[in-house]
Amino acid sequence: MVMQAVEPCSLSIESLRLAYHSGQLTLMVVVDGIFRQISRRQGDGIWTFVLPEAEVLARAAWLEQRTATERDALPLWGIPFSVKDCIDIAGLPTSAGCPDFAYGAQHTNLVIQKLLDAGAILIGKTNLDQFATGLVGVRTGYDIPHNAYVADFIAGGSSSGSAVSVAAGLVSFSIGTDTGGSGRVPAGLNNIVGLKPTRGLLSTQHMVDACRTLDCVSIFALTPEDAWAVFQVAKGFDPGDPFARPEVTRSHRLETYEAGQPFRFGIPQKEHLEFFGNGDVERAFAEAVALLESLGGTGQEISYAPFLAANDLLFKGPWVAERYASVGKFIEANPESVLPTTREIILRAKQISAAEVFEGLYALAEIKRQVEPLWDDIDVLLVPTTGTAYRIAEVKAEPMALNTNLGYYTNFVNLLDLAAIALPNGFQSSGVPTGVTLVGQSFTEASLVKLGAMFHQHRVEMLGAAPLPVAL
Repeated sequence: MVMQAVEPCSLSIESLRLAYHSGQLTLMVVVDGIFRQISRRQGDGIWTFVLPEAEVLARAAWLEQRTATERDALPLWGIPFSVKDCIDIAGLPTSAGCPDFAYGAQHTNLVIQKLLDAGAILIGKTNLDQFATGLVGVRTGYDIPHNAYVADFIAGGSSSGSAVSVAAGLVSFSIGTDTGGSGRVPAGLNNIVGLKPTRGLLSTQHMVDACRTLDCVSIFALTPEDAWAVFQVAKGFDPGDPFARPEVTRSHRLETYEAGQPFRFGIPQKEHLEFFGNGDVERAFAEAVALLESLGGTGQEISYAPFLAANDLLFKGPWVAERYASVGKFIEANPESVLPTTREIILRAKQISAAEVFEGLYALAEIKRQVEPLWDDIDVLLVPTTGTAYRIAEVKAEPMALNTNLGYYTNFVNLLDLAAIALPNGFQSSGVPTGVTLVGQSFTEASLVKLGAMFHQHRVEMLGAAPLPVAL
């Protein structure tokens, strides 16, 4: 195929739309460029399954044949994306990061179907920590994904491949999942945006559950605006999902926020700010606080103790039993198919009694009651996405403790029924990105994206690790 000569462009949704509209790019050219990059990056650990190039080109050709009116009715027309390989797409394998577990999916998750119906172009399925158990991105039965910037550092998990596929310029956005931070930690470590909506707004039917009562489908993108555009297409009540919830309109002052208008943001008290000895992340977080203040925010320290107590419930408490309910029987029948760390975490559930589960529910209810008054005093909570970053070798040597450290600012969010958006926040001296997360009450996605976009505009100079990814 003879490809037209064009200037490279970003794969951000807005950039692609402008390039398509001007005739600078065609869908066929973009798809060809993506597959050439994938071919050059063999063994990078991003993918568990890539669609045949001919099939994706056929999809692009079909979309290009749509009339102008038909294209206008497709809000994601020609936008390439990837999907975390614990989410079902009919006709494709679902492995959940464990090759021996893989099965041919019979159904398509509603979120993915909505995206396809909106004209998006699926490239493939992405790698993850096995059964979405971990925040490190190295617990996989496939090649380990590497950080998009510094290869010997972790990509973060569990949605590792999803985040790196966006950061590396292979797709415009990716669909991941988030139980305890899996849609935010990899975003923070790869200089991209991770939107974790309110539980139940994006369908979790037809996927491999981690903790079914907590799981969220999440969105990785290059900008907050891109994440919002995808969210608007993907959301919607799924009557087939018993954990789906109708969207609630919550009046929130940040929805109409403009730069310079006053707002209130919380930060953990100094004694609870933890950077695990990483001065670079500590410095970057202080800069993020200063930026929010320059945008009209007033910061105030809040007690982080209730959030830490909620953190402990996720992996140290009875919610581990939910992971056994999902895949425990497979692991017991096929112990050698599962990585030792993953196997140890999930099978630990057999030691948890029914009484302990109820005790955990009681404890969580008490924590929620403690946290409720906080939202009368602040509009949003600002935390580092992670307190530090680790090399792959470090995580392999000490897998449990370092994974726990990465969840210090993330594990509580779904347990407390909150929404969050992870944002890039500069770089460490190692070259690895760092990030911050805005956390708000449930159903405040619009406010989080509004403030997040303002922060992103002032803070971010580079989209992902490859700002000009379509090298033609």
